[in-house]
Amino acid sequence: MGGHFKPIYLLMGDEGFFIDELTALLSDTLLTEVEKDFNMLTFYGVDSDVNTIISSARRFPMMSDHQLIIVKEAQQLDQFELLDHYVKNPMLSTVLVINYKHGSVDKRKALVKNIEKLGVVFESKKLYENQIPAFITSWFREKEIGIDEKSAQMLTDYLGNDISKLIPQLQKLEVSLPEGQRRITSDLIEKNVGISKEFNNFELQKAIITKNVLAANRIVDYFSRNPKDNPMMVTVAILFNYFSNLLECYWLPQKDERSIMSALNMKSSFFVRDYMTGLRNYNAGKVMEIISELRTFDARSKGVDNISVSQGELLKELVYRIMH
Repeated sequence: MGGHFKPIYLLMGDEGFFIDELTALLSDTLLTEVEKDFNMLTFYGVDSDVNTIISSARRFPMMSDHQLIIVKEAQQLDQFELLDHYVKNPMLSTVLVINYKHGSVDKRKALVKNIEKLGVVFESKKLYENQIPAFITSWFREKEIGIDEKSAQMLTDYLGNDISKLIPQLQKLEVSLPEGQRRITSDLIEKNVGISKEFNNFELQKAIITKNVLAANRIVDYFSRNPKDNPMMVTVAILFNYFSNLLECYWLPQKDERSIMSALNMKSSFFVRDYMTGLRNYNAGKVMEIISELRTFDARSKGVDNISVSQGELLKELVYRIMH
């Protein structure tokens, strides 16, 4: 097949999803299905030998312009750095793809520097939780499906930043879209992912920000009856993130939407309103107090100075202290 390919790709880092996606893309564009039968070899680091990989890479392709060699879980390969012997003088008809997961190779090493000279070194970093809503939105956009910001945040709060767990849920939502509908809604999420559209961390945070005591108590009550789906540690982390950001807003010379967006590095103005409301409803002294309470309750939820109080009771007490 045509196309311009480098002889070596080192794909490394903590986020395995992007490494797998790039590897699949390379194998699908480099060889046809028929060519793969004779010209594609996959090795696994845990039970492979560097010299065998090198001698395989030095072979010529059969009835094709290229052969593809994929080394998966290369972080478990014994004498990994001996690959440098091959890297210094690679076969241009071979494309060697090295998957190095759960960490990265030191970029100062000769092997990495030599790969950079004639190939590609790609580092796949874990996304921060605040980058996940944008990732979800763009994942759906590529499939010409819309999702509102509240729904993207609900999914983030519930599923976190582990992309390998997130993608199957997004795929589930994609296939569950009713005929003719191209938009993900909170109803669809409730039905297919199991997050309640009324009783979730997004709605709890909103109730606390707006000082809606009744709504907050209803959500906390629901959480205490369904502790497995609503772990307190997650709720505390989300509230801690919000109030830490809110504290930052107090020191801004201008407390308008644009200044807050810039200070908190926000891509959308959707959540700025939460901070404008928070500035009106909580003063800086109270926010410092809340941050301290969140630290204390986080420790208590992990058993520090707490023998018998349930997570539900702890959360009720925490939310009461935040709002009073």
